[in-house]
Amino acid sequence: MACVVWRTLAFVLCTVALAATPLQAQNADQKPAEQKGEAGKDGAGRTDEIAEAGRVMTGPAARAECVWLGERAVGLMWRDDLDTAFRHLDLYDRLGCPGEHVQISFRCVVRQGSIEQKDQKSTDAFNARVHSCWINPAIPPAPASSAAAEKPGTK
Repeated sequence: MACVVWRTLAFVLCTVALAATPLQAQNADQKPAEQKGEAGKDGAGRTDEIAEAGRVMTGPAARAECVWLGERAVGLMWRDDLDTAFRHLDLYDRLGCPGEHVQISFRCVVRQGSIEQKDQKSTDAFNARVHSCWINPAIPPAPASSAAAEKPGTK
């Protein structure tokens, strides 16, 4: 009886081992070179921005985790995704990052005016604005255009 149990157990284990082998080989496939290049560009650019913030700024707001979470929270607040922004801010606070820097950075982004995010180019411009406001929140507001300064019906 014990011999039958051991044979059955050995058979089941061999079957599982053989069935798992092709799955491991399929999961080991790598991304095509094109996708790796695009992901590498974004990751490297983001790393450069975070390193730049560390060189230019001082204090806890210059730490990499504070820069990354703070800029994301500011961007999410601008896009009115407050639930996600607050989750980022909770983690931001837990890491000991200064909450006041988020406030003054968001103020800077708002003072710069609106950017419609229709395509990737405008999204990149917005992300650059958030990053520049994070590094230097004292950037003067963008000058208002004459068309935007005149309210309709006030002539």
